[in-house]
Amino acid sequence: MKPAFLQFLKRAFHAEPKLHPVENGLAKRWIKQRLLVVFPELRNNPAALEQAYRTLNLEPRLGTEEGEKGAIFQLTVPGED
Repeated sequence: MKPAFLQFLKRAFHAEPKLHPVENGLAKRWIKQRLLVVFPELRNNPAALEQAYRTLNLEPRLGTEEGEKGAIFQLTVPGED
């Protein structure tokens, strides 16, 4: 069998590993810092900052394609399906 086919089978039958909590925390912090830069009105309003972060719907996943190493944090823009 070809190595690419074997790799495909391994990915198909193995569950995706869980992300480390530190990676999730770092991603959340980085996104919130970027939100503060883009939207300075959120600076003194932690509730609005948290709401803006939750609206982005941060979806962490592990990189599985070539060139994707470690965790990939995919942002889903509200209203786009």
